[in-house]
Amino acid sequence: MLAREVHPAVAAQARLLGEEAGALAVLFYGSNLRTGSLEGVLDYYLLLPGTPEKGMWPRVSYREWQANGETLRAKIATMTLAKFAEAAAGDTLDTTIWARFVQPSALVWARDEASRGAVSEAVASAARTAARLAVALGPERGPAEEFWRALFRATYRAELRVEKAGRENAILDVNREHFAGLLRAALGSAGVPFGEDGAALAPRMPAAERRRILAWWRRRRRVGKLLNTARLVRAAGTFEGAARYAAWKVERHTGVRVELTPWREKHPVLAAPGVLWRVWRERKAAR
Repeated sequence: MLAREVHPAVAAQARLLGEEAGALAVLFYGSNLRTGSLEGVLDYYLLLPGTPEKGMWPRVSYREWQANGETLRAKIATMTLAKFAEAAAGDTLDTTIWARFVQPSALVWARDEASRGAVSEAVASAARTAARLAVALGPERGPAEEFWRALFRATYRAELRVEKAGRENAILDVNREHFAGLLRAALGSAGVPFGEDGAALAPRMPAAERRRILAWWRRRRRVGKLLNTARLVRAAGTFEGAARYAAWKVERHTGVRVELTPWREKHPVLAAPGVLWRVWRERKAAR
């Protein structure tokens, strides 16, 4: 599930990030994993040793580096492996870890085999957490895609997301190979029996277990947007490299180059209104 081929530049940067931070492992995910492209922003999860952190996590940073004359960009989420495993198992109010890592990801660097095994188990746990909820939310019987569709529709609604309606269909469409057989495997690992009739699955989840899972989900759904908002507010002040990331995003989407002054780099939130006003003026003048 995690043994995926990645671009050599992605693997090299993962090793560098992991060794610099004294990490246990580095995961790579997102559309660049699927396409193999180095364009846009590369997404890494850096998993550290230590006890599960308290408060808000992960910590997010942005890095740029040169590879064969090309500027590569990365967004790096950093947290302990212990907290990652807790979240993957559904033991926290967070929904982002198990919903993200039931989707494709690659373990591109690990300190040792023990770390590799621990990360693999955590990602398998994310699949079990997601599969149980997919069955609780999905139809009594149907193709696996319908259960996954019900899951992703619910998790996107619970989070503060900007994706258009129907995003759950896009996830399934572009990752068909990944999701083929995953629900069967995850339910088997989670101890949820099911029948099969051709392409249709009929999970046999006891009514009491379904009620328990739906109550578990309602608690997380109620706080989902609040938790996401709190993380965004925190990130505004703690996102390392936020100004460089924002400047690149503005230029990429508008064509307007933003000069990165020391003040703007130090105070990205305060600088944002002035930058947006300048972008608006330049785009208006160019029409």
